[in-house]
Amino acid sequence: MQKNSQGTARLGGADLFDLDLIKKHDKAGPRYTSYPTAPMFHDGIGSAAYAETLKCVASDETPLSLYIHIPFCNTVCYYCGCNKIVTKKYDRAQPYLDLLFQEIDKVAGLVGSARLVTQLHFGGGTPTFLNDTQIRALMGKLRESFQFVDDDSAEYSIEMDPRECTPETVKTLREVGFNRMSMGVQDFDPIVQKAVNRIQSKEVTLNVLNDARREGFKSMNIDLMYGLPHQTVETFDATLNQIIEFSPDRIALFNYAHLPEMFMPQRRIDESAMPSPQEKLNILEHSINKLIDAGYVFIGMDHFAKPDDELTLAQQEGKLYRNFQGYSTQADCDLIGLGLTSIGYVGGSFFQNQKEMDAYAAAIQEDGLAVFRGYTLSDEDHVRRAVIMRLMCDFALDFSQFEQTFHINFKEHFSDSLADLREMESDGLLQFNEAGLEVLPAGRLMIRNVAMVFDEHLRQKAQKNQFSKVL
Repeated sequence: MQKNSQGTARLGGADLFDLDLIKKHDKAGPRYTSYPTAPMFHDGIGSAAYAETLKCVASDETPLSLYIHIPFCNTVCYYCGCNKIVTKKYDRAQPYLDLLFQEIDKVAGLVGSARLVTQLHFGGGTPTFLNDTQIRALMGKLRESFQFVDDDSAEYSIEMDPRECTPETVKTLREVGFNRMSMGVQDFDPIVQKAVNRIQSKEVTLNVLNDARREGFKSMNIDLMYGLPHQTVETFDATLNQIIEFSPDRIALFNYAHLPEMFMPQRRIDESAMPSPQEKLNILEHSINKLIDAGYVFIGMDHFAKPDDELTLAQQEGKLYRNFQGYSTQADCDLIGLGLTSIGYVGGSFFQNQKEMDAYAAAIQEDGLAVFRGYTLSDEDHVRRAVIMRLMCDFALDFSQFEQTFHINFKEHFSDSLADLREMESDGLLQFNEAGLEVLPAGRLMIRNVAMVFDEHLRQKAQKNQFSKVL
């Protein structure tokens, strides 16, 4: 691992992109935004269990994180695998908000208002499908129902589409409390944009970015995607140049997971135009090195941040966390999911709402909650969740920390997993030391592979759903 002029670790060279090693280890696996992963959720957990859990945690002193799902988009991006409803009928938003308000009332009534909300995330779909009046109404409802931290120490973020965001909307978002914004770009090349049905100019994107900075947003994230049709190192380099010039605080560089059997819009993508596996790796290698040379820190998996960003600082302090929104600084929150298909993590259990609008509406109208499946972690799940979390966030394990927290002998408890890692060690993906193990530069790109070794459910082949490839 080399160092650039800022002292940041620079990942590059043959050790990182050994094609034979990548071919050997690149397989499908979870992204570990949760453990156990969503395929383990079952319908033995419903709204009644959720209600009891919310009441049980009402007096906890740890803060809350809220996730609000707005499912609507006015156009379909062919690469997208999100839970969404594509419609140009903007009047569909209000009936959905009416249902969401009922759910907020029910949840807030159960969990109470004593616990502080320190993290809020609007996802989708496209949250800015809502008009400014609706955004104000929804935020007003949330603030009436929960106790929010009112300064910018909290993390209040929203995903938005710059094609649907006026300067007035940006002003509204800031006025109601949002201090972070994430924008999808994927690629500025017009041929690529046409192939995936996402036409978005550099000018529109930059205008929204400048509007957000002018209004005082603390952090801006831009999403990019490699592996899309017609992409090459040269064409994607032009996009990278523009993004680096924009200088967002964070950049997410996602691997396009082509799973047309699972996501219908992807069937419209011309597979013959997609980059070869080698070219895809070339794009990834070039992108990582270019972003790091531009001063960004490779946080892990697909995330980059500036050296002074809270994600970077949290990782340096061993306080980085991972949840359904990706990497986070809020490690000790119960996560409450609100809205269609949303997932929460409360009191050691996962709870997911209905995925179909009719089912969600019927459940909310019946008793205010719409949970249809979930999972309660066992003691063993908690141990393995912690191990996988630290691997994904720190790229290292200190065995003594787990021994003190969970009262286990790490080497004995995970003897099978550690034995399985020996091949990765011999391949130069990681190394063992007296305290534990460290994932080496080549292994950081395949951290999901390392984490999978500790996934008890995956080892038992209990998960049958298809995951995306690691790279």
